Amino acid sequence: MLNVMINAKLQGGIDLMKRVMCIPNYSEGRDMEKVDKIVECFRAKEGVKLVDYQPDKDHNRTVVEVIGDPDAIIDAVIESVKVAIDVIDMTTHEGGHPRMGAVDVVPFIPITEVTTEDCVEYANKVGKAIGELGVPVYLYEDAATNPGRQNLAKVRKGQYEGFFEKIKEDEWKPDFGPQEMNEKSGATAVGARFHLVAFNVNLDTDNVEVADAIAKKIRHIGGGLRFVKAIGLPLEERKQTQVSMNLVNYEKTRLYQALEMVKSEAKRYGVTVVGTEIIGMVPLDALVESLGYYMQVESFHTEQVIETLLIEE
Repeated sequence: MLNVMINAKLQGGIDLMKRVMCIPNYSEGRDMEKVDKIVECFRAKEGVKLVDYQPDKDHNRTVVEVIGDPDAIIDAVIESVKVAIDVIDMTTHEGGHPRMGAVDVVPFIPITEVTTEDCVEYANKVGKAIGELGVPVYLYEDAATNPGRQNLAKVRKGQYEGFFEKIKEDEWKPDFGPQEMNEKSGATAVGARFHLVAFNVNLDTDNVEVADAIAKKIRHIGGGLRFVKAIGLPLEERKQTQVSMNLVNYEKTRLYQALEMVKSEAKRYGVTVVGTEIIGMVPLDALVESLGYYMQVESFHTEQVIETLLIEE
């Protein structure tokens, strides 16, 4: 990973500060007044850099990306949760993306001088705070309290509507908060994980069954690529559909591998890929591999990118 290279190069005299990334997902992507209120919690805060936020009308979801001092990030996230559960009403929520709560997921990702174990600690701290607000919380990925909760898709199965009964089962007692679904705010998953790449491929068909069939073929649970999770979603405004993927380990399943498999499966249905998108930040290494593949560049590596020279000294 590039982070490893950066860490190695910066050991010669520059003290690295603790930096963690957090990418909370909120179940609102259409009402910009509500989105702005949530995002405002991260603006102009000492120790917090608002990297990006992306509202999506089709998904009815906003993904926020922040990097900074762990304590400052934790405080800002908790503040945003309070705003989100105030302005978002899950009883009326509709959207293409799977969701179970107003604040759907809150993953912590190590950047510099922060370990996965540290991120697990941050997840527990935030999870406890959300639980005290009356929202059931599940810890997932590296923060999971048992193996059955590592996979976010398994935790979220049934979504908001199905959780009213699911939460009553002993197996699904929350890690924090009440063992009762919060009707307005739903439930939240908080975790610690490797840097995930959210990669979407758009198709020239409005038949979501085709996108869903392709997604089932390429995802690991369906016998496809090992580190890919995928679902088919409608893009109603574009009259297209999308194979929406999470590459949970881009070093072992590359972006180009996922794209080429989608293209191959799409041919079976007579549809073509009309575009792709990456949601949020992406490590340089993830792009370099695809550059090498599509341009047939031999032995290309991240150090050949000019901007990486900025961390040479």
